[in-house]
Amino acid sequence: MRTLGIVQARMGSSRLPGKVLRRLGRQSVLARVVDAARRGGVLDDLVVATTVEPADDAVVAECEAIGVAWYRGPVDDVLTRFVGALRARGGADAVMRFTADCPLLDPAIVALAARVLAAAPDVDYLSTSITRTLPRGLDVEIVRTAALHAADELASGHHRVHVTSFLYSHPQMFRVLGLTVLPDHSDLRLTLDTEDDWELIAAVVAHLGDEPVPLARLAGWLAERPELRRLNAHIRQKALVQG
Repeated sequence: MRTLGIVQARMGSSRLPGKVLRRLGRQSVLARVVDAARRGGVLDDLVVATTVEPADDAVVAECEAIGVAWYRGPVDDVLTRFVGALRARGGADAVMRFTADCPLLDPAIVALAARVLAAAPDVDYLSTSITRTLPRGLDVEIVRTAALHAADELASGHHRVHVTSFLYSHPQMFRVLGLTVLPDHSDLRLTLDTEDDWELIAAVVAHLGDEPVPLARLAGWLAERPELRRLNAHIRQKALVQG
């Protein structure tokens, strides 16, 4: 199974503009995501899917600097952007989706998701967030290319922004598998969407370094630091239809 990783990244953000190129230790946020995705050891190719907006020239420049392929497509129609990136890279059997606001991504979870899909040939789409047990910011999802193309033909509205939401919203059409990873650490918020998120993530990197940190070690470290966990505990994720 040939697997293409696609990292969606752009400078625009309603709550934290420019977050993907903020510096975390020796790397940018985007570079950390690319590094962790590669370290999973299951991707045959990796591309950053950014937009045609002039502000995202900076994302392209960072891709060039860290040695990762890039593709530019629509700003809001992210599904079209993904399909374009897939075609530009010569196709694949499956696409693993990453977002550039997850700098604490665990390579072991990336590898696990790919192995499970490979062992389940009848599954169209696999995600760790169907039943959430992972912290927000460590989720992984992978979709077979045929299902992604089918979603591209049928999806409209907010489903074109969220790439995979049409798939898991239509389980009567697609075979969807939820991957549950225990123990449950869904109380942790490790995604980057606000300044409070940034404060927590920056503290993690300052103490634990530039290498990807396994979830068990990260959760254990944070369990001893409730003052850090409280930094962004009040943040609520935007609703799906908000984009």
